[in-house]
Amino acid sequence: MDHDQARSKPLAGLWACVVGGLLLAALLLYLDPVSTQQDCPNYGGNGNASAYPSPVWDLLFPLLTLLWVACVIAEQCLAETWQGRSRLEGAVRACVAVFVSMSTAFVTVVSFAVVCR
Repeated sequence: MDHDQARSKPLAGLWACVVGGLLLAALLLYLDPVSTQQDCPNYGGNGNASAYPSPVWDLLFPLLTLLWVACVIAEQCLAETWQGRSRLEGAVRACVAVFVSMSTAFVTVVSFAVVCR
């Protein structure tokens, strides 16, 4: 495969980051979690409550985001991700993809984990 043909795939190595991120965003839109303390079921009272419609999502959503980050990291290790790119360009793309997925997952999980606590 020549250099120009490999360059025609701008999303090579970013599929897990983009598609997984969109799927998690769609899941969040579907779940419609509580985003303010005033909307929490335990507002004005004591105890912990879930920001999600079902408390099972308190565990499932962080696990799904962890799986997403793991898929992004695994995709960065594939040879196709690096094909047609210099080492520097491949390393920068890999670092950006991993950083974006990890930071997005962290902010999303933590924000919904603490809103009703």
